[in-house]
Amino acid sequence: MSHTKTIWEKINGDDGKEIESVSNGYLDFLEKAKTEAEAVDFFVEKLTSAGFKDIETLEKLTPGTKFYYNHIGRTLAAGVIGRNGVGNGLYIVASHIDSPRLDLKPRPVYEDSETNTVLLKTQYYGGVKKYQWVNHPLALHGRVFTREGKCIKIRIGEDPSDPVFLIPDLLPHISKLQKDRKLFEGIEAEELNAIFGSKPDDSKEDPFKNNILKILKEKYGVEEEDLSSAELSLVPAGKARSGGLDSSMVIGYGHDDKASAYTSFRAFMDMGQPDDTALVLFFDKEEIGSQGTSGSQSNFLEYVASMILKKLNGKSEHLDLLSLLRKSKVISSDVDAAMDPSFKSAHDTHNAGRLGSGIIVAKYSGYGGKFEGSEAPAEFVAYIRSIFQKYNVSYQFGTLGKVDEGGGGTVAQDFARHGMNVVDAGAPVLGMHAPFEIVSKADLWSCYKAYHAFMLH
Repeated sequence: MSHTKTIWEKINGDDGKEIESVSNGYLDFLEKAKTEAEAVDFFVEKLTSAGFKDIETLEKLTPGTKFYYNHIGRTLAAGVIGRNGVGNGLYIVASHIDSPRLDLKPRPVYEDSETNTVLLKTQYYGGVKKYQWVNHPLALHGRVFTREGKCIKIRIGEDPSDPVFLIPDLLPHISKLQKDRKLFEGIEAEELNAIFGSKPDDSKEDPFKNNILKILKEKYGVEEEDLSSAELSLVPAGKARSGGLDSSMVIGYGHDDKASAYTSFRAFMDMGQPDDTALVLFFDKEEIGSQGTSGSQSNFLEYVASMILKKLNGKSEHLDLLSLLRKSKVISSDVDAAMDPSFKSAHDTHNAGRLGSGIIVAKYSGYGGKFEGSEAPAEFVAYIRSIFQKYNVSYQFGTLGKVDEGGGGTVAQDFARHGMNVVDAGAPVLGMHAPFEIVSKADLWSCYKAYHAFMLH
């Protein structure tokens, strides 16, 4: 196959500076926002500093009003009322801010006296290859809620002086018990136990565990029972870094889907005053089906849209809400698969996305015969193409692997059920769902430009 011209071959000097600016901001975001709660905190801080107000505290919305709505610290909406109000619907860019990881079980801490260790029991979250998560330094992130209602934020393993945690694999010398296992079964779910400590105190019973619990209490104010009302996760420790000798990529944890979240947020913040009302949404729980109070299957969108109608027009009848949603246009900003140079046979190479060739527009998602997916109407795809061409956005079309070998879903179908025009568009990623993934800095810039263009159209 002939060489396809990349973004790098088309840009000028100013474009190169903007690419570095976007990627440097993204590197900072990845360091500070490894969980959905941390992402919401990051965005809310930026929004409030820029003069955005909580929509629930505003009596009235007028053109130019900048607002946000933070739902239980896990899902977020931010918007700017356009000059035309909502007469032409909402222009929405929606992404998700959760990523695959290892969650702690409700009773995670246990002692193995035969090995002189204390371990953490985990349950993987999202679609992971379990064998990829062993022998990597891990950090502990999340929040603990005490019986009294106090929230204790935990972030251990990111500062150079912090300890880190590890799930050890068997050494090659004695790993014959694994030799007959298939690759995906090399590490089983109940073997994903992280070493949490190995030093006893002077207790007669469970001295190793008691020492750990003492540290949790003295240093972090956390009792063992509090762990049952906690949201704690093990994520890869350390910073995201520039990748490749040419520094053309970002290698880090959580590109799915924080690459979309950051670039859409930055595009939104740089947008200024739009003609039509623009909204960015950041959902939780996409990696496990988008269900629950913070997922896109909840009534979060309807609630935010109803508040906009009520505070803009003084009323929010059910038919008005349905009409607004049906007029709205959505980009479901989710990453897609870049063709893997070592595993090309997994892709339909004629329809696969390439690293460095721009944002991937995915006309449809789903599995096999397009099951459990969403498909954008052809006329809406043409509309998106016209916007991208108008604003000189580099883009490509792609599918998620060969038919019957690949597939996946996004939040798009949860917008489509309201009659909204929606299409998936996001950066191509290598190594998706692994502890460390690869994305091109040029593709991040392409996403930024694409989302910016869509909101301004």
